[in-house]
Amino acid sequence: MTTKIRIRLRYFASLREALGSEETLEIDGPASVAAVRDQLIARGDPHAGVLARGRPLRSALNQVLCPESTLVDEGAELAFFPPVTGG
Repeated sequence: MTTKIRIRLRYFASLREALGSEETLEIDGPASVAAVRDQLIARGDPHAGVLARGRPLRSALNQVLCPESTLVDEGAELAFFPPVTGG
């Protein structure tokens, strides 16, 4: 059974420049990180370009690195960032 959940998205480094630092998203959940990314890509640009499947990205759920198979649930914070953010 799916229900609507609200999650907080955060973007870092070059993603932040294109998408802003954060946004809130309401989705059917629970959903995997991959499903959230695909839903954002489906919005079209700028999300489609920055989060495209050909681009290497890392993700963190509630500030812990995670694979795209990880499930996201109500109230979670999901962050996307490039593999190397610099210093």
